[in-house]
Amino acid sequence: MSEKVTEQPSRYNDLDKMSIKELLVSINKEDQTVPVAVEAALIQIEGLVDAIVERMLSGGRLFYIGAGTSGRLGILDASEIPPTYGMPPGVVIGVIAGGNKAITTPVENAEDAEEQGWLDLKRHNINEKDVVVGVAASGTTPYVIGALKRCHENGITTGSISCNPDADISKASDHPVEVIVGPEFVTGSTRMKSGTAQKLVLNMISTTVMIQLGRVEGNRMVNMQLTNDKLIDRGTRMIMERTGITDYDKARQLLLEKGSVKLAIRAACG
Repeated sequence: MSEKVTEQPSRYNDLDKMSIKELLVSINKEDQTVPVAVEAALIQIEGLVDAIVERMLSGGRLFYIGAGTSGRLGILDASEIPPTYGMPPGVVIGVIAGGNKAITTPVENAEDAEEQGWLDLKRHNINEKDVVVGVAASGTTPYVIGALKRCHENGITTGSISCNPDADISKASDHPVEVIVGPEFVTGSTRMKSGTAQKLVLNMISTTVMIQLGRVEGNRMVNMQLTNDKLIDRGTRMIMERTGITDYDKARQLLLEKGSVKLAIRAACG
């Protein structure tokens, strides 16, 4: 059994006797340790990203699978890929124990169903071109570990993100990432530092993968979906900056006609 650092007692006591200021200062102090823990795992993250890029360049998809907070973070990251980078829905997919209901409402015992994770993945016609990343702060979630084991049996590349050393999930993963953030401010509340660490790693993974897949030019999101006035305005100004077009309305019209900054710039520049 791996050591559950995430379940160890908080370094702070008598939280209920602290003032609001003392609570906020203490939580902030703990949060500042998270990026340092992520930095220590950069080599592991790089190995995982390399594997994801290789598979996705060959037509594969990226799956995140988790339970509770970890599952919700995976779904959040996956849901932001189409609007941010213009990727079709279904290329990056979040799967959570308990299904869509569990996004907002806890589903009792869903994380303990060892075979259900694989069944949920099979609904997406998972195959050997894909990569599955299990997300579990404790690194012991049966739903996630069971899914990764079945992926291994079927020749599917796997990764994992956890916050305990030598976690069980790491043993079931081809590319484990362990971000050891230490005990939580509120004992066992892994939605705090562990959740923050997972969010940072997920951001790093998806952003780096999308850049490697050509969804960013320079430092701009040239494939973002034009879903609101703010993004249309941002895209219009990007086109003006990159093409030399000085007429805002002309640049805006070109953007709306072509549907993306990238296509509009190509049309303007020949």
